[in-house]
Amino acid sequence: MEVQEHINYWLISAEHDLETAELLFKNKHFDWCLFLGHLTIEKMLKAFFVRDNQNQAPPFTHNLSMIAERTNLSLTPQQDELLLELNQFNLRNRYPDYKFEFYQKCTSEFSTLYFAKIRELYRWLLQQI
Repeated sequence: MEVQEHINYWLISAEHDLETAELLFKNKHFDWCLFLGHLTIEKMLKAFFVRDNQNQAPPFTHNLSMIAERTNLSLTPQQDELLLELNQFNLRNRYPDYKFEFYQKCTSEFSTLYFAKIRELYRWLLQQI
């Protein structure tokens, strides 16, 4: 696969996940909305990784900060902090009690705030690529 095709794969996949997250948000499935929001940003960052490390596949990690550090992106301190906060939305391999705790945390107010931040970061990343 050519580098641009690989980048496009991550961008199209991120867009699809964001569209799905929008539907989940609309239907008040806030925990899964934020999970897919995290995945959206992860895939965007992996597109940058491919762009900036053209001979390497993206790392097998869900840690947004770790992926971002391995790109040429110039993030603001606030964006760096947001990536750390968004890492909590990755539910893969979490214990059931943690998933329930996260579900309870995802109130309408909490989710509205963070999903707005995810959308804003997504749009900014899209402009950078």
